[in-house]
Amino acid sequence: MVHLAGDSRHGLAEYYYDPLPTNCVAAWVCPGSRAVGRRNLAVFLGACSFDCLFCQNSQFRLLTASLAPVVAPEELAEAADDTTECICYFGGDPSPQMPFALRASQLALRRRGGKVRICWETNGSMHRGLLRLAMDLSLVSGGCVKFDLKAFDPALHRAICGVDNRQTLENFEYAASRVSERPDPPPLVASTLLVPGYVEAEEVSKIATFIAELDPEIPYSLLAFYPRHAMRDLPVTSRKQAEECLEAARGAGLRRVHLGNVHLLC
Repeated sequence: MVHLAGDSRHGLAEYYYDPLPTNCVAAWVCPGSRAVGRRNLAVFLGACSFDCLFCQNSQFRLLTASLAPVVAPEELAEAADDTTECICYFGGDPSPQMPFALRASQLALRRRGGKVRICWETNGSMHRGLLRLAMDLSLVSGGCVKFDLKAFDPALHRAICGVDNRQTLENFEYAASRVSERPDPPPLVASTLLVPGYVEAEEVSKIATFIAELDPEIPYSLLAFYPRHAMRDLPVTSRKQAEECLEAARGAGLRRVHLGNVHLLC
């Protein structure tokens, strides 16, 4: 086997600039999202460790299939110019390409004298040691790690994501243990996509209870679903479902709950 991308020398990714404020999962709690006139360097990674039937960014598979474009961490760090407020890794997922993303982030921070936020939007399945390094970078830079907690029940998670969720939940517990190192702005944010018929109020209550037992102040964002990938036959999230899930999350003890993508609600 030959490692073509994702190591500390090469990454399979595309990147572009988003003017701030932008549609970020953590925008409602992140001061960086209010830096009007500045930009987010959005890094779209072409690999993922999950196989979600409802994937909202399934186009990452086109990068995986073509093995292009391959980016050097030096190139990505250079792209974080003086107008860049933050770098956000998403995709796909950062998990399969953490050595690349970590190296690029370290170089960008060095080049900018520490004045750029490092953020991650992830399923949280990476090796614990790599998550530790990602948390280190986010904590020191004013960024955050955004965990997408797709389901709590292991059987449901395996059915809709193709893999077990134990590593994700254990990693989330670790990340939560470090929140006290910098409570503001919050270094850890959780989100869940409200998939009709699969991830509804009962499942959200389980996820929210899990989070609240760790720290009830961890921000939790509930995101409206749009039919994509292998679940194009489902409807968008209804306003009724969203309101029930919002009530369930608050009822579980979470104090900072947010409803995102409200423009999709029907």
